[in-house]
Order: sequence, then C-alpha cells, then structure tokens
Amino acid sequence: MREYGLFINGEWMVTEEKCAVMHKATGEAVAMVSVAGKQEVTAAVSAAETAFKTIKMEPYQRYEILMKASQLLIKNLQQMAETLSMEVGKPIKEAFAEVRRAEQTLLLSAEEAKRMTGEMVPLQGAPGCGKRWAFTVRQPVGVVCAITPFNFPLNLSCHKIGPALAAGNSVVYKPASTTPLSAVLLCEIFAEAGLPQGYLNLVTGSGAKLGRYLTEEQRIGFYSFTGSPAVGKSLLQNTGMRRVALELGSNSANIVHHDANIKAAAEACARYAFANAGQVCISCQRVYVHRQVYEEFCAKAVAYTQKLVVGNPLEPDTDIGPMISEQEAERAEEWVKEAVAQGAGILTGGKRRNAWFEPTIMTHVQPQMKVVCQEIFAPVFSIVPYEDIQEAIQFVNDSVYGLQAGVFTNSMDIAKQCALQLEVGGVMINDGATFRTDNMPYGGIKDSGLGKEGPQYAVREMTEEKLIVFA
Repeated sequence: MREYGLFINGEWMVTEEKCAVMHKATGEAVAMVSVAGKQEVTAAVSAAETAFKTIKMEPYQRYEILMKASQLLIKNLQQMAETLSMEVGKPIKEAFAEVRRAEQTLLLSAEEAKRMTGEMVPLQGAPGCGKRWAFTVRQPVGVVCAITPFNFPLNLSCHKIGPALAAGNSVVYKPASTTPLSAVLLCEIFAEAGLPQGYLNLVTGSGAKLGRYLTEEQRIGFYSFTGSPAVGKSLLQNTGMRRVALELGSNSANIVHHDANIKAAAEACARYAFANAGQVCISCQRVYVHRQVYEEFCAKAVAYTQKLVVGNPLEPDTDIGPMISEQEAERAEEWVKEAVAQGAGILTGGKRRNAWFEPTIMTHVQPQMKVVCQEIFAPVFSIVPYEDIQEAIQFVNDSVYGLQAGVFTNSMDIAKQCALQLEVGGVMINDGATFRTDNMPYGGIKDSGLGKEGPQYAVREMTEEKLIVFA
C-alpha cells in the first residue's frame, strides 16, 4: 500500500500520524496519507508567506505555469479519473468529465493571469480636480487558504487554486480527508509545471482540527471554502476582518410549467438529481410541476430513472455508484423513511445496499420534511404540484438556501417573472438548477454562501483594488 506525505515548500513531508484512504466501492484501504498537525500547518503557511514575499512571478509566468498544469492534467487523464472514481465513488464516465472540466478551469485561470487590470477613475469630473489623474490596480491578497469538499475534489480545487495563482497569491490547500489522493496528484502536476516552491502547500487531515489551526493563522489573507453551512458560518465568525468566499450548498429547486417540453424536463431533472449519487451542491432536489402536467412528468421521470444502472463505478456503463460512505447512505435512508412515516410516497427507489442508495423519487412531501427543507446530498428528489406560477415561485423561495434554480417554460413572460422573483444566485431557463459551466459566475445568497466562483470572478475576490491618484 502506497503512502503519501504532505507537500510543503516544494517537498513531500511524511508525518507519524497517518490516515487510510478507502476505495468507496469495495471498502478496502488503498493508500495511507500523512496527517498534519499544528506544526505542519504553521510550516505550510510560513512557506506560502515566504514564497509570496520573495518570489515574484510575472503575469505571463503564471499564465505559462497554469497552461502547463492543464496540459499535464490531460496527459494524466486516465490515472486522475480512476483515482477520482475510486476515492469518491463516482462513475468513471463522470470522473473523466470532471478531469476535463478541471482542465478548462485551469485554462480559464491561465488566461486571467494575463488580464490583471484596474480601471480609470474620472476624477476630473469632481470640483477642483481637473488636473488630477487616477486609476486602480488589482494586487494579490497574499496567502490564500483553499478548503475543498469530497464531491468534486479535483475541479473545485482548481476553482480555488487556479484563480489564486493567476492573481499572484500563494496557497495553503486543505482537501477533504476522504478524498486526498487527487490532491496529491494535483500538487505533483503543479510541481512538474514549474510552480516555484512554497506557492502551493498541501496539508491533509481532520477538517475540524486543521480548520481551527488555519483560521488561527493571521498570515492567511483570504479563505475559499466549499462545504456545509455550519462550518462555513463558523469560518466566517473566526476569520475576523479577513475575507472569505463561501459555497455552502442548497436544496435546489426547479419549476416545470405546463407549456414546457415535459419529457425533456423530466429527464433533465432526473439526470441532474442522480449525478454523482446526488452529491452535488446544485443537485435537483425539489421539482414544482404544474398540476396539468404533474402525472405526465412523474411517469416520464420514473421511466428515465428505472433505466439507470447502479453498480461498480469503474464500469463504463454505471450511472450511479456508492455514496461517499455507508454512514451517509444510512442518513439518506433515515430521511426518506421519516418522510414516508409523515405521509410522503415513493414512486421509485428508496432502498439502500451498503453505501449504495437507489435513485429515489418522492411525492406527497411537505415543506417541513428534511428531504425538502434540508440539503439531502443523496440521489433523492421530490415532485410537488402547483396551481399557478406565483405559487411555484413562493415554494422555491421558501428556503434558507438560494444557490441556483431551474425553470422550464416556453413563455417569455413566465421566464422573466421567475428570473426576477426567484431568490437565488442563478436562474437557468429551460435547463435545470444543476447546470454549470466553469467560466460563469457561480455562487448563492442566503445560507448558500458569499462570493462568486469562476476564474474571472474568483480573481476579483482574491485581489485588493488599490487607488492611485496623480495631482
């Protein structure tokens, strides 16, 4: 069994304490990874701080490194995809797609390295300032802490590391403890791409323990976190005046109006609900369907779902693999059983085998049920009928979350009404809430978080705007 260390100041460091990485489909340990403590976190931050202060990379150099990293990522496509499938449990075809998306994220970040610019400020328009000249420049914040989740461990890491490096920052990188192997491979890729020592440092271990050490480190200037609302809020409270970007999930809703293409909408919602075993921040969880087409939508969603293949994630035909752990599958099962006990119905699915949970469609749910009001993060979605579009909008907005929503309709008036009134960070017209490309601004409101991802937008978050005035 191979052992992996921490990556600090360009070197691999092995610690006495180690953690096993499990194959999510077989339950077998496939690797051992060193666990960082306070001493290693301090060393990682020191390396990042020193690199930032002493090794100044020109924008074009940052561009070249990020471009090279994207090329190496695709060169190692097979190895990275198999690693993702093994440590996450996602179907291999989804793992290949994640690697290709990560390539695009690094390409986009590389381009942003060449676009670091401010703007002219028209001071001459102010009284007595006719001879003054002013402009802004954007400068890196310094050390960026990137804390990433298990569900898309590669691409979401690239969404933090890529823009941070493009902006000229150095990085301390803390991946999820259940999926550290892709992080190790990513650090190897950046080292091979020529990133100077200290600009990327990897610490692995318990999120609770390392999170405390990282937030106590006053030398970190920016935190980019994807995870649960509880941890995100705690991070926000403990970072003081330092800046954060938080992506905290959702219970994403979709509206299907009676004038939509019902078959296409039903299949899109089911496909989005069950991708990565439902472990997606914008996974389709709630679908509000006009009563006129409710029965048709349910039938077509069930027909699509029952064709999906549940099995070994390394098999090319598998659509749904195991969840991240049997414990999480048990939690989803409990939530579904609780909803059924409270009057909900199951159209298909609902059964668990070890860490696999069947793709499940529920009806007759109530707003207070966990499967509706909380983030289930499992292959489960609920269908609820509505009478008029205003009622549907109210259903969607009745949530502590507000990440993205989808609206299926052929009416421009309905589309505009939903676009303006839905309380979310993004509205997808004639596509599901789960749609995302890596160059769009991505982020939510309410308990779904703060700030935007997407390299162009993340670079803005990770830089300071300085005003310069000539008298």
